[in-house]
Amino acid sequence: MVERRKCSFCGSEIEPGTGKLYIKKDGTVLNFCKNKCQKNMVQLNRVPRRVQWSKYYQKL
Repeated sequence: MVERRKCSFCGSEIEPGTGKLYIKKDGTVLNFCKNKCQKNMVQLNRVPRRVQWSKYYQKL
């Protein structure tokens, strides 16, 4: 059975066979559902709790 993963930035579920897998130099693995999430976390260094469209913002 294929396991579903969560996006490391926005918290949405990623369908099997889609999304991106990003591995940092220190070995941490990040899963992203779309390019928008990857750019916000990796390039722009944004915190998911402060971005209004992420599910982590809604929890606060």
